[in-house]
Amino acid sequence: MALTCNIGAAGKAFRLKIGMASVFGGVILGILVTLGVLSSPIFWLPVAGSIFGGAFSIWEARAGWCVVRAMGFKTAI
Repeated sequence: MALTCNIGAAGKAFRLKIGMASVFGGVILGILVTLGVLSSPIFWLPVAGSIFGGAFSIWEARAGWCVVRAMGFKTAI
């Protein structure tokens, strides 16, 4: 199955910005967990989710393909 471009330039830019912000937030949260500011090990789940989700959003921006749009939903951007 080939991925067909289904988002425009505005959608790509939006996904790239959101992805970078999510990865950055995940890194900051990871630093806080590592330093002991957030002491529970359960905080590693949001760290992993944020970094993985952000990386996926960056990949979507690079590929020009959106999984939500591929499922048939209309997105604003």
